[in-house]
Amino acid sequence: MSFRKSLQKKIYSGDNLMNLSDVRYLPRWVILMIDICFIILAIAMSRYLIEKLIYNTQEIFSNEYLVFFTIIGVSIFFMVIFRTYAGIIRHSTFIDLFKLFLATFCTTALVAIISFAYKIIVGERMISMSIPFLIIFFASSFTLLFLFRLFVKEFFHVIRDFRRSSQRTKILVLGIDEQSVAMARAVLDNPNLPYHITGFLTQRHDSKRASLLGKPILTRDKIEKYTKDVLGIDGVLLMKETMTKEEMNSWVNLFLEKDLKIFKSPSLQELKNSENESTIKTLQIEDLLNRKPIKIENEDVRKRHLGKTILITGGAGSIGSEIIRQVALFEPELIVVLDQAETPLYEIENEMRETYPRISFKFVLADISNRHRIEPLFQKYHFSMVYHAAAYKHVPLIEENPHEAILVNILGTKNVSTLASQYQVNRFVMVSTDKAVKPTNVMGASKRTAELFVQALQDTENNITKFITTRFGNVLGSNGSVIPHFKKQIEKGGPITITHPDITRYFMTIPEACDLVLQAGTMGQGGEIYVFDMGEPVKIVDLAHRMIKLSGLEPHVDIPIVYTGLRPGEKLYEELLSDDATTMQTHHEKILISKDPTMDYDQIEKYCNQITKAAMRGEKTEVVQLLKQIVPEFKSNNSIYELLDK
Repeated sequence: MSFRKSLQKKIYSGDNLMNLSDVRYLPRWVILMIDICFIILAIAMSRYLIEKLIYNTQEIFSNEYLVFFTIIGVSIFFMVIFRTYAGIIRHSTFIDLFKLFLATFCTTALVAIISFAYKIIVGERMISMSIPFLIIFFASSFTLLFLFRLFVKEFFHVIRDFRRSSQRTKILVLGIDEQSVAMARAVLDNPNLPYHITGFLTQRHDSKRASLLGKPILTRDKIEKYTKDVLGIDGVLLMKETMTKEEMNSWVNLFLEKDLKIFKSPSLQELKNSENESTIKTLQIEDLLNRKPIKIENEDVRKRHLGKTILITGGAGSIGSEIIRQVALFEPELIVVLDQAETPLYEIENEMRETYPRISFKFVLADISNRHRIEPLFQKYHFSMVYHAAAYKHVPLIEENPHEAILVNILGTKNVSTLASQYQVNRFVMVSTDKAVKPTNVMGASKRTAELFVQALQDTENNITKFITTRFGNVLGSNGSVIPHFKKQIEKGGPITITHPDITRYFMTIPEACDLVLQAGTMGQGGEIYVFDMGEPVKIVDLAHRMIKLSGLEPHVDIPIVYTGLRPGEKLYEELLSDDATTMQTHHEKILISKDPTMDYDQIEKYCNQITKAAMRGEKTEVVQLLKQIVPEFKSNNSIYELLDK
């Protein structure tokens, strides 16, 4: 589309705001004509300066028209040779500047040669005071041509920045260190990102009068003192990897108080290369709850898996699928993944085969409560390690269907663990839960029963398998956990439903939880229950407030919070250790061994057989009564089974 048609479209479409940054590039001949005008101006300036600075009554030019046309002709010749007009001015580079220098220098040199030849042939000077004149001409012509390009480049840069700033989210960059500056430069240089950086933010007070990348540096005091409208900002961009948890919480509390949006930056490489505006994401509640991951460099973990055959039950679930991802990094010979959920199993199969094409996988659709279905797997593959993550875990559903929890959590665990012992698997690692400690619901009691069985199996005659249990709290982002649930409620406009204003929970990330599982499998000597230092518990109502604010909304105003009462089997506070348990330190301060009461194998096996038969008959009350005999500390809470405790 020509410039004329573009202008007509602007005029007659009713849009009277001419967007200068969208103007098409000028024809090259127009640029050449503009450059010639500057050459003429340079000639005139040089002549004027010579006449004013050097007292000389003699005419500078012997033939004014001859000199003008000679210099202009030579200039055009070298402009064509070096194609100084071919570059797009608003995108001028050092190469374009160098071409200008060569063109003006060669023009000056050739004019000097022509002037010298003219004197020899004609017998008079074409340019009086030729050397001073040509020096001034060279300097002025190059300067004018350069300044013209610099002006156009800066003009379009200012227009573009103005346009961007009016349409884009105005943000501050948190930090003034090298990483923060590099992050800011990457945002400024990436036209695909819908953000305009207005300055930097720091805790320090010695940078008030300094600037970075031409942007001001603001102090925390200024953010605390003024509103975001006065400061002219919409949000803050931060790099959470550069901050401690305490620093992160302090800044985030301030930003939320000031109703500022909080964005987190990816790696610098992603920022520079991404054409996707969603590269910079809004800070999520998981980023605030996520502690610095515990990484234990242990070559034994690799040795336990390298070239080995591994079974992972519940492999399509949140924990099981992450265990697969981490185990695959250690290059086992084969990973057998077992789950009864068809669609999730199909999805994890597609992901694993695409992500780890060199690892051998076997995906098995089966129910662990069916021993005859899973025993052939032990016969065929001779597993070195078993990670047992299969379980029913949703408290209210299991409270309604206790017999189903028995068949999976107890009978299923019994089947897998006894087969592991029978076929001399080296290590068996069971994933348990903090709800097994002083349980108030069927789910927790069923998992505690499974713990007791696995521990008892350790000491049976002829057993060489090391049975290890890991116990931890809620994992961020797992299926059915509170955070995804709150996110959906916020997206729908609320309300957020919380069972009780005082309810608290421990949280950890899925990768962190699975790292614990793998470490426990290496550290354990058999019969241990490993518990994890999960830090301070989080109050769920505080979690909800922060999630609402991080979404740019106001609790109780934009998103109501409704208390629905404790669900069947739910308790206010989760615990990782029972009252009568003692703990032992391991070689890592964050991982402890819980010494809980145990039970003889004959006794727990008898209980398991009884409760399994009751579950198969669908006797809910009998099932819960037996659970309370197996786990005496199991006291039902907010449940129809509270009557059994009396």
